[in-house]
Amino acid sequence: MTDSVERLYQAVLAARARDPAYSRTAKLINEGMPKMAKKLAEEAIEVGLDAVQGNREAVILESADLIYNLVVVLSEAGITPAEIWREMDRREQLYGIAEKLPKVRGDGQSARPIPFVPPVKIRR
Repeated sequence: MTDSVERLYQAVLAARARDPAYSRTAKLINEGMPKMAKKLAEEAIEVGLDAVQGNREAVILESADLIYNLVVVLSEAGITPAEIWREMDRREQLYGIAEKLPKVRGDGQSARPIPFVPPVKIRR
């Protein structure tokens, strides 16, 4: 899967130079982060709703759309798939691959590092 996501990421980067009239990816990127984030959220909701309804095929299709829209958002935010995989590896070492990073440690302190995140430039 990591290879597929990396290929998709590279294709999304390449689509930035395409004409938005002919490339849906270029059009989405051109519409800016608010539109990209909205599409990401819509796909996540669709995956959840289809899962609740037990519609396996729809979950597969919508999950592919979700990953695509996530990659578009990551590319706009300047985040590479490798950065996500490194975080996944770090979490696996700390908590196991099937565990989510806890929000609070046993001592009541945040378990999540709070890094400085520069603001994302939103294109208009």
